[in-house]
Amino acid sequence: MLDRLNALYPVRYTALALCVLCALLSLFTVIGFGIGGFWFLLFTGLSALGLWDLRQTKSAVLRNYPVIGHLRYMLEKIRPEMRQYFIENDTEATPFSRNQRSLAYARAKGETDKRPFGTQLDVKADGHEWINHSLAPSQVASHDFRLSIGGPDCLQPYEASIFNISAMSFGALSANAIQALNSGAKQGRFAHDTGEGSISSWHRLHGGDLIWEIGSGYFGCRDEHGRFNADRFKANALDPQVRMIELKLSQGAKPGHGGVLPGPKVTPEIAAARGVPVGQDCVSPAAHSAFSTPIEMLRFIAHLRDLSGGKPTGFKLCIGHPWEWFALVKAMLQTGITPDFIVVDGAEGGTGAAPLEFTDHVGAPLQEGLRLVHNTLVGVNLRDRIRIGASGKIVSAFDIARAMAIGADWCNSARGFMFALGCIQAQSCHTGQCPTGVTTQDPLRQQALVVPDKATRVYNFHQNTLKALQELVQAAGLQHPGEISAQHIVRRVNENEVRLLANLLPTTAPGSLLGDLQGQHPVFTTYWHRASAQQFAPA
Repeated sequence: MLDRLNALYPVRYTALALCVLCALLSLFTVIGFGIGGFWFLLFTGLSALGLWDLRQTKSAVLRNYPVIGHLRYMLEKIRPEMRQYFIENDTEATPFSRNQRSLAYARAKGETDKRPFGTQLDVKADGHEWINHSLAPSQVASHDFRLSIGGPDCLQPYEASIFNISAMSFGALSANAIQALNSGAKQGRFAHDTGEGSISSWHRLHGGDLIWEIGSGYFGCRDEHGRFNADRFKANALDPQVRMIELKLSQGAKPGHGGVLPGPKVTPEIAAARGVPVGQDCVSPAAHSAFSTPIEMLRFIAHLRDLSGGKPTGFKLCIGHPWEWFALVKAMLQTGITPDFIVVDGAEGGTGAAPLEFTDHVGAPLQEGLRLVHNTLVGVNLRDRIRIGASGKIVSAFDIARAMAIGADWCNSARGFMFALGCIQAQSCHTGQCPTGVTTQDPLRQQALVVPDKATRVYNFHQNTLKALQELVQAAGLQHPGEISAQHIVRRVNENEVRLLANLLPTTAPGSLLGDLQGQHPVFTTYWHRASAQQFAPA
């Protein structure tokens, strides 16, 4: 019956036909009785919209389904919110589960983070992990866990918290978000990474410790051609608020991929921070222009350290080709120049927008990248000279403990602190229409983010996460998170078997890469000899 009716009259035009009919009926009531003017305007507008849908050429859906076809786009726009509030379960991580977000919200607000009635996780599921506890728990005096970052060539070591704010630029984040993050960092004496967008006036307003990230665009230290400028770098780097210098080689969200901030988004504030013209495209090239070989890169790092007055200087990367990482290590051995720290970014990280192929399929996840960096430095006897930071989907105290168990000295979090600011995972960061004012440059939307309140939440999230970590450390019978090793973490590998991470992940004996590689992991036997300090390409 429906097919016959559709042959005589396209049923899909019913919504438009009803709008026209209602417009005519409301016109009759306006003329005859003097009422219904609002409905006449409404249905006349919908009728005009439907006629426009029939004539436009960009959307096949709207041509075939005038008026009602717009519902499809409306529903698609709110799909992430509908899914996370009504469809997905509390433990489904896409990318963060409701439980993970609720934990961050509760700790940021200073509310209870306790949960009744047992775990919602399937402890029999493959991959489930836990930390072994002790029958003789320890007593740890403070949750303010710190470490000194600075190698033998560093003149101004930094006593850093083991939990800090990961790289997020002004421009990607709003001015109010930057202020709240930095104010919270000031209150808690932890570090705030600027991201490659350089140091803005909003970073300086509250005086929180900064890690200045230098990307391939050299924002804040570039000349008019986009090349590194030593004088401009020195002017920023000597600021006492800048505690460390981080050279960004790649990031987890889109390693090996440059970026462009379109000209219309380059406001006077962003232009001033980055040292670029207002209203012109702001380009971050895929590769650096200040160096082209591993040795040149290490000399550049040493140069940055000297210009900064001896502040801790290192680099951040997401592991890709193993031989390129090995080439950097061989350059350290050949030149004697070592970075003070290395931040390993996992492919699961990322606050900004990136092509889906890069988000899903480019770069090593944190576990594999972190373990490779740690094992390599152990194998060449450089691990005690270089601190390792880790970033990539780190939100809870167990996330920190696990990262430290597989090789990290400290951890950074980006999205965890975004949740503390009020982020609801709407996943509209790249549109400029963030519903909570975190990732937008719209002045009206930013007003939703009240700086003093959110700064307190940033501080609370940091403090309460470290207090939870303190409890984990005590339960394991230890004195500091740095004592957590792969011997403490257990993973289920199938329904009937569990293994220590120490027995699942590869290890390297101290100095073992300096001699015969027999018996080493295949990544070393395959690529170590192909790596050269003279070039990034394999020999």
